Amino acid sequence: MRIELEKRPQASKLYGFVSPLLALVLTLAAGAIMFAILGKNPVEALDAFFLEPLLEVWSLHELAVKAAPLILIAVGLAVCYRSNNWNIGAEGQFTIGAITGSILPIVFTEWHSPLVLPLMLIMGAIGGALFAAIPALLKAHFNTNEILSSLMLVYIAQLFLDWLIRGAWRNPQGFNFPESVPFSPEATLPAIWEESGRAHWAAVFAIVAAFLVWFMLKFTLRGFEIVVLGQSERAGRFAGFSSKKMIWFSFLFSGALAGLAGISEVSGSIGHLQPAISPGYGFTAIIVAFLGRLNPLGIIASGLVLALTYLGGEAAQLSIGVSDKVTRVFQGLLLFFVLSCDTLIYYKIRIVWSRLRGGVA
Repeated sequence: MRIELEKRPQASKLYGFVSPLLALVLTLAAGAIMFAILGKNPVEALDAFFLEPLLEVWSLHELAVKAAPLILIAVGLAVCYRSNNWNIGAEGQFTIGAITGSILPIVFTEWHSPLVLPLMLIMGAIGGALFAAIPALLKAHFNTNEILSSLMLVYIAQLFLDWLIRGAWRNPQGFNFPESVPFSPEATLPAIWEESGRAHWAAVFAIVAAFLVWFMLKFTLRGFEIVVLGQSERAGRFAGFSSKKMIWFSFLFSGALAGLAGISEVSGSIGHLQPAISPGYGFTAIIVAFLGRLNPLGIIASGLVLALTYLGGEAAQLSIGVSDKVTRVFQGLLLFFVLSCDTLIYYKIRIVWSRLRGGVA
């Protein structure tokens, strides 16, 4: 006996639309079971996790702060994945973008100009793109698996950041704490509504990027090229499209958005560089991209949902006393159910029975 997956001749569009909602329901059900096993009231736990963060204005600002990098990174990843290029290293590109964008406020501390912040954002995007160019080069010219190369580069970026902050970029007046000098006001991304919370302009960058990429995918030749090469490289070559050029474009574009998210997070939310600048945004953005059906507009909604898991995890720690690892469990469950629902939509499970005759199946 063996189990095979047989591709369905035509997948239901209705099921494709309902799939993310079903994945959310299944995640909530699995979460309730998990809280019951932990000895917590499932209703109170889910209320603390998903409803409490939405009841205060300041927490809505925090939701925007958490969602902005997720949406920015996921929009870039959607371009990669739709073109069949599997960039798993957005976390590293996020980190390198934060480092390169922080050169001006850390190294040139005496330079105070309105140009500082725009140059920081540009340098962050360029840094993320150049770091993403490494797996692009390896895949395009050496046929290296981009999943492994992009993932391994994440740890190089994180160790490089740690080395900088504990060495050359350590704040000499920081009482030996591993952090850089604080950014000047000219190097700080301003808040949108300072009176009510700390949500900053990275949220605007994310929304604008999502709509621009949606327009590109739907109405431009480049978007058509991404879709065709992603579905069939052979058909793309027949149409005159270059798969190597698409590898470069998708990785550079994705890395630039991840780098922009990195410097925006450091400049807008943290105010200095430190060894840990991300709770795993680059990896969580993969879930955001798939939950949003690789559609930039859907990614906006899914980014808010995954940002809510970060806030809910913090609230649940205080109100019901659960571990901070619960957040990662919820995110993992959500990705599992999204991929499972998609698999069952596009494929049907077939059990094949075979007899052994003469010792040969």
